[in-house]
This record gives sequence, C-alpha cells and structure tokens, in this order.
Amino acid sequence: MKVLVVSLIVITVVWILFRYKRQRDIKALLLSFGSVVAILTLGIIGSVTRTILPLYLAHMTLVLFAWCGLLYYMVRGRYVWWAILSPLVTIVLFILLSLLEGSRYENIWGSLF
Repeated sequence: MKVLVVSLIVITVVWILFRYKRQRDIKALLLSFGSVVAILTLGIIGSVTRTILPLYLAHMTLVLFAWCGLLYYMVRGRYVWWAILSPLVTIVLFILLSLLEGSRYENIWGSLF
C-alpha cells in the first residue's frame, strides 16, 4: 500500500513537470505543486483523527477525493478548490468533537499548537 501511495505521488509530480515542459504555464505549475503540498499536509495532519475510526476512514476517503480533484484540474484545466480542501472538514469536525466531548488523552490544543 505504501508503494502505491508513493508511486502515485511520484507519477503526479512527473506529470506536473511534463505538463509544464509542454505548456510553459508557470501559474498552473505553482497551483499544481501547491495543491500537492496541501493535500499531503492535510493527509498527514489527518492522522490525528485515527482515534475515531469512522472519522479517519472518512478523512482518507476525502484525501483520495482531493487527489482526484487535482487530477481533474490537470486533465480538464478546471480548478475545483472545494474538492482539494475537503479533507479539512474532517479535521475541523475532529477538533469540534474534541471540544464538545473532551479527549481521554492530552488537551487537543496542546498537541496542535
């Protein structure tokens, strides 16, 4: 599974660079690389939600959805920002649940800041 994830990231980066070499569009290059960084960052931050398994599975599904949104931008040229930032929903939901219900671990704000 890890090999599949890493190969997907490498293929996407190579595809972005190949598109830049053909089209010479710096805006599309920066937007694509920024989106890749945002999706990877949200995916890593989302590991906090692992304590609530259904929320974690929803987060991983939204990360996959965000990656598909990036690929849609690369194929069609239409940037779907809400799809790329969709994993942020589960992180915000986790923080709200932690504030409402509390956590059996440390304070959530201490681990985030």
